[in-house]
Amino acid sequence: MQNNQPKTSLPENAYRELREGEEYQPIMGANETPVEVTPYSVIVGLIMAVIFSAAAAYLGLKVGQVFEAAIPIAIIAVGLGQMRGKKNMLGQNVIIQSIGASSGVIVAGAIFTLPALYILGLDAKFYQVFLSSLLGGILGIALLIPFRKYFVKQMHGKYPFPEATATTEVLVSGEKGGSEAKTLVVAGVIGGLYDFVVSTFGAWTSSISTQMMGWGKALAANAKLTLGLNTSAAVLGLGYIIGLKYALIIAGGSALVWFVVIPLVNPFLSMFDAATIGDTLTAMGINPAELNTPEGIFREIGRPIGIGGIAMAGLIGIIRQAGIIKSALSLAKNELGGKKTTTAEPRTQQDISMKTIMAVIIAALVATLVFFQFGVLGNWFQTIVALLIVFIIAFLFTTVAANAIAIVGSNPVSGMTLMTLILSSLVLVSVGLEGQSGMIAALVIGGVVCTALSMAGGFITDLKIGYWLGTTPRKQETWKFVGTVVSAATVAGVMIIMNKTYGFVGENALVAPQANAMAAVIKPLMTGGATPWLLYGLGAVIALLLTVLKVPALPFALGMFIPMELNAPLVVGGLVAWAVNRHKDAAQAKANNNRGTLIASGFIAGGALMGVVSAILAFAGANWTLEGWANSSGAQLLGLVMYLALIAFFINHSRKAKKEE
Repeated sequence: MQNNQPKTSLPENAYRELREGEEYQPIMGANETPVEVTPYSVIVGLIMAVIFSAAAAYLGLKVGQVFEAAIPIAIIAVGLGQMRGKKNMLGQNVIIQSIGASSGVIVAGAIFTLPALYILGLDAKFYQVFLSSLLGGILGIALLIPFRKYFVKQMHGKYPFPEATATTEVLVSGEKGGSEAKTLVVAGVIGGLYDFVVSTFGAWTSSISTQMMGWGKALAANAKLTLGLNTSAAVLGLGYIIGLKYALIIAGGSALVWFVVIPLVNPFLSMFDAATIGDTLTAMGINPAELNTPEGIFREIGRPIGIGGIAMAGLIGIIRQAGIIKSALSLAKNELGGKKTTTAEPRTQQDISMKTIMAVIIAALVATLVFFQFGVLGNWFQTIVALLIVFIIAFLFTTVAANAIAIVGSNPVSGMTLMTLILSSLVLVSVGLEGQSGMIAALVIGGVVCTALSMAGGFITDLKIGYWLGTTPRKQETWKFVGTVVSAATVAGVMIIMNKTYGFVGENALVAPQANAMAAVIKPLMTGGATPWLLYGLGAVIALLLTVLKVPALPFALGMFIPMELNAPLVVGGLVAWAVNRHKDAAQAKANNNRGTLIASGFIAGGALMGVVSAILAFAGANWTLEGWANSSGAQLLGLVMYLALIAFFINHSRKAKKEE
């Protein structure tokens, strides 16, 4: 290949398994020296990390879904390169994307756990949120690097890597001079304005449900049956990227809880004496006073079942990945032991040395020890126990997180963190740590582990992108640490602003479903209250049955404890993806899907960013909500009309894509 005419298309064997003796040759060959790390790529990457950390934190706290920032950041990087009229930007764009994508994974680690401190009436200081996110992120990067060659090279073509595939296609199309940036900007403006009008002015409702009608209210009151739907542009885009298959699995978990479990509670309870069953429920960790509405039954019964399912699904994942752990450790052991081949590794396979990685892991563990001792616990024995919990669980679950991303593009970090909280709480109580100090300790531990696993799952996407395109892994790995520092600081600040602006408890509070689940799990364990072990066990049995039936247990279990109104729009987004991709001509279907992915990414980025703007305005004291109209039936009907119009725009413009000749 001649350097003056670089390749701009992925090789034919990029997405399939390699034949015996066949080697994958990336776009930027191992013998080339592409421009990667420059002041431009680093500065833009860090700016992306700040912006998308703020956006992802808002969206995650509001609806419980954190989008992966890789795709929109890649699109912006491509667009900026085209605006500057620069050529051969592929190497720099990968660095921009890799640094910036630290945002989504750091956000997930923080907001899935630490808001539970506020929910439990405790306080989360800036340094606690920052250090939990930073140390967890560093551990996630360092623990994943020994597994890189296994996942991205040895398993080439065996894992689909949906998120990495989409991002790679965007970056490659940028080298061809496509018009993806324009599509993204238009979609971002539409999605942003749509969600901004709702969150700032209340021009129409952000969610609709069957209870907006008289028959729906009667159905909810008498049969405890209701269906809700969040109408956010950002969540609609998220559903498109997840796809119909996994959106249906997630919604299936919601359907089991909301359409089967919840409606059956009243008839079941009516079979027993009210006083007797009330005492029994209290002893089981269920509050009988909450069982009068569908939402209350969900919180007390449905969500604990989901928690049990998530914990069991995570355990099954570890058992299944035992072989992967052994294989990756063997690779790392050989390098650490100084076993060298006769030839040096090609540029495209050069990682940070294992000695450096070991030094980073040790330094991170020492820093965590100091943080736990002087910033959280104050007892050396309890601190050492907490540190062991962090390291063992983070190490074991690293491959589970990476494997989930590689197969379905969805990181099951919240489920694994729930298991961490249950385990760490039981261990900490056994060593004398309970009450408020115990809850703080367990949640900070959970924050570190959650961030480590989130980073491990997200970073494998970046490394696979780099493998396909031919960047230098060592440079991606080095600068990922820098992106982690910036993202951790940003999310700590945003979380504190969100708490002061909206709060996590009370009317109109931020939903933060994962953090609420964490709080529900940890409080009885640390205060000596009743714990719904029976419901946890039921969820675990469901996860086992799903596994036997070859149904992905983790997304189904997640659906059981996230409210239906947040899962239903994922199905709508999945149906939009089905409609967009439904075409006889395969080339046209691919073009439609590419355009749809850009629009979905624009909706996600635009909606979330404008949500941050709305939060800042509210924090500044601006109240522009149309109070009399916002909660009226007219606003609900208008919300339905506008949502349908948004869907129509999505489908229509996606299907107008021009296929490549």
